[in-house]
Amino acid sequence: MFVGAFVLAAQFPGQGHAEALHRAVRAVEVAEHAGLHSAWLAEHHFVPYGTCPSATTLAAYLLGRTERLRIGTAVSVLPTAHPVALGEQAALLHLTSGGRFTLGVGRGGPWVDLEVFGGGLAAYEEGFPESLDLLLRWLREPRVGAEGRRYRFREVAVVPRADEALESGLPPSPPVVLACTSPSSVRLAAARGLPMLLGMHCGDAEKAEMVAMWRREAEAAGHPHEVVARAPHVSAGVVQVADTREEAVEVLAKAMPGWFRLGLGAHVTVDGRRRQMRDPVAYTDLLCSLHPVGPPALCAERLNATAERTGITQFALLVEGSGDLAATETNVHRVGREVLPLLAGGESGSHTGARFGRSGN
Repeated sequence: MFVGAFVLAAQFPGQGHAEALHRAVRAVEVAEHAGLHSAWLAEHHFVPYGTCPSATTLAAYLLGRTERLRIGTAVSVLPTAHPVALGEQAALLHLTSGGRFTLGVGRGGPWVDLEVFGGGLAAYEEGFPESLDLLLRWLREPRVGAEGRRYRFREVAVVPRADEALESGLPPSPPVVLACTSPSSVRLAAARGLPMLLGMHCGDAEKAEMVAMWRREAEAAGHPHEVVARAPHVSAGVVQVADTREEAVEVLAKAMPGWFRLGLGAHVTVDGRRRQMRDPVAYTDLLCSLHPVGPPALCAERLNATAERTGITQFALLVEGSGDLAATETNVHRVGREVLPLLAGGESGSHTGARFGRSGN
């Protein structure tokens, strides 16, 4: 089992941007010392829900601050980025980190970001498959040109090429995972053989259904059975370790609803469409009920159960739900020291050579 920290650089009420980013950096540094497998960095624009506007930039910094930990984006928002520029960044991080980088991409939402960065609503509603395919070509081919609806350019050389690593045994390109929240995105990922990143709002039953659908669609698309069976999907969630279940829930119940009100409430749609914000208290309760929140044995039991029910053995767990720097550091330490040894397979979170560590797409 491979347990990673999910870091949003969340701005809780009363905090500044620098404080949120400092806590994010420290959470990742502590994750390496605590023996976690990976850290996953979120990307948001113009909202305090997350103060990191470039997951690849923060990934570059943290790859330089760590030696063993895998760093992934969860996710880089493709409709607001040029796929060639994102591909160049991913190849650069893949080569300079010795293969420790994973590129997670997603469609994002119908937010004002689309207006600011010029993609428009069409980039969100229609253009995602074109952008994704151009990105994948850039990571896998020596020369790339485009004749699509949104991107049209003459053939150019791919520099740097991800497959020209000096280190032997490195995958030919960085692993790519796709955030999936609907049947259409599951089909998109399966057709291209891309592992899924499944959201923390989903329970085990829903995630198991999405994995089963992905497997059916991937095999129908002609991907080999052994590749389909071993696809390293990632389950996002929340983790809060305390001596009792009640203490862990109390920590999150005090902090997360205020963050949700501040952060989720700040989203503005690009076209004025009405949106229904989740009830912050109810959403916090839901996350506590779905994920490893409680004493170490309960946390391990929840993770083992999710792996058994869904077949997913990679986790990206939100560690900063307390909103407090010291409490976040303690939480990460306890995950590594007290939860990892109880998981199926022992302290497997510390092994970097498996799954995304040494395998491509």
